[in-house]
Amino acid sequence: MTAPVFVVETFETLQNTPVGGDGRYVLDGPEGRHAVSVKRLHAGEDVVLTDGAGRWADCVVEDTEGKDRLILRMGSVREEAPQEPRITVVQALPKGDRGELAVETMTETGVDAIVPWSASRCITQWKGERGLKALGKWRATAREAGKQSRRVRFPEVADAMSTKQVAALLAAADLAAVLHEEGSEPLATAELPAAGHIVLVVGPEGGVSPDELAAFADAGAKPYRLGRSVLRTSTAGTAAAALLLGRTGRWS
Repeated sequence: MTAPVFVVETFETLQNTPVGGDGRYVLDGPEGRHAVSVKRLHAGEDVVLTDGAGRWADCVVEDTEGKDRLILRMGSVREEAPQEPRITVVQALPKGDRGELAVETMTETGVDAIVPWSASRCITQWKGERGLKALGKWRATAREAGKQSRRVRFPEVADAMSTKQVAALLAAADLAAVLHEEGSEPLATAELPAAGHIVLVVGPEGGVSPDELAAFADAGAKPYRLGRSVLRTSTAGTAAAALLLGRTGRWS
């Protein structure tokens, strides 16, 4: 079992320098409380600190204080380079809590960025305070799933995009793909770039509309299918990402 991961806001003042002059670091606040009161970590156990943006440090627990302070001996701060090719999933807004499910499993799988998309056939629409709250839940889910899956570079969760904005994102991609079962070639045989940016669009339960398909085709995107079965929107992105991660060698 790999060491549990905890998040710090920044390494800017810590990178390559011992904390407090003796290599000690105090993890407190919500992360410290989780480490001490929930994980019940003890002296001698290993942990990893990360900023979620690729920088991280191996640490060893020295002691605890109260219910929310973990005293650590911290090693040097290192940085994990972004992996290639970068994979972004444009996820149409699902109903209920299926959006958080999609974000959680895509994060665990290894997706680099997630873009909420207000497709025309989405039953759920993000507006005003409700939209901000839903976006906050997606970002919190990505953070917690990143920690659970022992990632040190968490996926970026963008602001919700319109179809026009998604089309612009697809136009700049090295591979632009839309999951669509009708008349499509398999994603398993698509020619993949060795580097650069792959953008994959997952439509809502009602599918991608003809107008949206046309807009994406004008941006250079092609439709692809996963297999014979039809997946729900909350699971299709994870399945497709796993296929791409395996084919690009990122899972090797």
